[in-house]
Amino acid sequence: PNPLMHPPLDRPHPDCHEEIDALRTCQATNSKLKFWACNEIKFAMDKCLRAEKKRLLANMNRDFEDKRQREEDAYRDAVGQELTFDEYLKKDPEYVKAAKDAEERKKKYPDLYARKVRGS
Repeated sequence: PNPLMHPPLDRPHPDCHEEIDALRTCQATNSKLKFWACNEIKFAMDKCLRAEKKRLLANMNRDFEDKRQREEDAYRDAVGQELTFDEYLKKDPEYVKAAKDAEERKKKYPDLYARKVRGS
């Protein structure tokens, strides 16, 4: 998604309906050739939409760990497994050896695993 574009305004945005209405009014009453006429209103609407998104995400992700644990417990009950996937990996000798080898490679060749900055 383009960070300069706002989300569709035809779906409900309860926190920002005043800013949306102001932008629509501004765009309807100003010439398209005067494209800067509504900038301040659009900036206020963008700020409001960002705050609304932050609030909605915080609300959605509340109790995330509890939900995840319930899903994992339900999955284990459904398939009859006692171990979580992480616990299984920690007990798998091939995985433990591969993880140890990977760590040793990172220590031996740190330049291969360092993030490169563009232009360098």
